[in-house]
Amino acid sequence: MPEPGEDYGHVPVLATRVRELLAPALAHDGAIYVDATLGAGGHSELILDTFPNARVIGLDRDTDAHDIAGARLARFGGRFTAVHTRYDAIAAALDDLGIETVDAILFDLGVSSMQLDRAERGFAYSVDAPLDMRMNADDPLTAADVLNTYSHGDLARILQRYGDERFAGKIASAVLKEREREPFTTSGRLVELLYATIPAPARRTGGHPAKRTFQALRIEVNAELASLESAVPQALDVLAPEGRIVFLSYQSLEDRIVKAELAARTRSTTPAGLPMDLPGTGATFELLTRGAERATDEEIAENQRAAPVRMRAARRLATDTQTHRRTRSAR
Repeated sequence: MPEPGEDYGHVPVLATRVRELLAPALAHDGAIYVDATLGAGGHSELILDTFPNARVIGLDRDTDAHDIAGARLARFGGRFTAVHTRYDAIAAALDDLGIETVDAILFDLGVSSMQLDRAERGFAYSVDAPLDMRMNADDPLTAADVLNTYSHGDLARILQRYGDERFAGKIASAVLKEREREPFTTSGRLVELLYATIPAPARRTGGHPAKRTFQALRIEVNAELASLESAVPQALDVLAPEGRIVFLSYQSLEDRIVKAELAARTRSTTPAGLPMDLPGTGATFELLTRGAERATDEEIAENQRAAPVRMRAARRLATDTQTHRRTRSAR
C-alpha cells in the first residue's frame, strides 16, 4: 500500500504517531472520528483505511480541500462525510448531523501543503501571487486589504503579536509609505519591501525574512487564533468518555492555546489537603503526551513540514472517574 498522501503529493504529518494515539478510541464498531482540518484528506484516508468500521467527519472552510479530499476519499462511500465549515463550528456541525459525541478528533493546524502549493492563493512568499491568503474564498478580508487599510498601530500590532517580528514598527511605516504610492496587490512587491526594510544582519538568521510577516497576515485574515480559542473547548466537550484528541501545532501561539485548555481540563480544582476530589472538581482529561512531542529526525527528513510541529494529545476520562483520589488526578 502507498504511504498516506503519496498519490496526492501531500504526506500527512506524524501519521503513524497520530494513528497510534487515536487507535484505542477507534477500534470499536461505529466509532466516529472528526478531522477538524480536512485539507487534502491524508489523515482521514489513513483512519478510514486502518479502521474499517469507523466513520469520518471532515471539516474544512476551504472549498478546494473539499474537492481534493472528496475525490481522494470517494472510495469509502458513506463512511466519509465532508462539512464546509470552520473548526470553531464543530459543535454546530455535529449537531446538524445528529451526532452528540465522537470518539476521536484531530486538529492539524496552520496552512496546509495544498494551500501553499497553489500559488494563486497567495500563502507562499517564494512566488509572486495575489495577496489573498483566505482559507475560505467567500470571506471578505484579504491580505491586501490588511496592508492597504490598517493603521500603523494595528499593522505593527499584528506583525509583532502573530509573527513575533522584531521590526514590526519599521515594516508598518514602510508599508504605509509605499501604499500611498500604489496599493499592494501582489506578494512579490511585499517581499521586496521586507528585504529593503529588515536590516541585513537580521536577514541572515531566522529563515526567510518574509516568513514572519506572511504568517502574521495569514493569521489575521483567517482569524485563526480566535477560531482556535473557540474550537478547542468545543472539541473537548463533544468527546465521548475514553475519547481521544490530538493537536498538531506549527507555531507557539497555537500551541499555547492548546496547552492552556488541556492544562485546565487535566487539573483538579478541589482545595489542597482533601483526600478526595469534590464532585465536579476532578480532572476530566488525562494527557497522553509528555509536554509537546516533536517529530523525529527521520520524519523530518521524509517530510519537511514536520520540522516545526508540536503535538499534544489527551484522553477523556470515564465519567465515573471525575470523583477520585487526588493522588491519581494530581500525578
